[in-house]
Amino acid sequence: MDVSHSSLPVRRPYSTLAGAILGAELLGALGTVFTASQINTWYTTLAKPAFNPPNWVFGPVWTTLFALMGAGAWLVWRGGFHRRAVRVALAAFALQFALNIGWSAAFFGLESPFLGLVTIAVLWVAIVATIALFDRVDRRAALLLVPYLLWVSFAALLNYEIWRLN
Repeated sequence: MDVSHSSLPVRRPYSTLAGAILGAELLGALGTVFTASQINTWYTTLAKPAFNPPNWVFGPVWTTLFALMGAGAWLVWRGGFHRRAVRVALAAFALQFALNIGWSAAFFGLESPFLGLVTIAVLWVAIVATIALFDRVDRRAALLLVPYLLWVSFAALLNYEIWRLN
């Protein structure tokens, strides 16, 4: 990894890491705009599979995943924004993040398990692509996204079952 150039995440690693994690947490919280009012209303009316976790599980899981995502993006950023591979990887990261928020809008905001399923399928592909692009810059960054991919895989199965049952 070329870090010989002067870049902010290299010069100020702790503050920029904290900022990247906080930024990911804040962006991730945008999804709650669509979910907060639906969790105890519309969502409770849906038939769910036996493996559906209790609602309290989702907050801690997403908080952890967003922190890992922020740390991964920071590691890629440290690779030097002047490098094309870094810019492409961070662009893919931004796209998959938008799709993540879009899933909340589709599933909860539009009350559509079907649109949620379509969105999460595209999100899954975008996460795989982001992991591959992160890996070209920093293997650790790619590995930090693996728990996210696993959770989204589980969420896709859950989304599918909710769509099928309703």
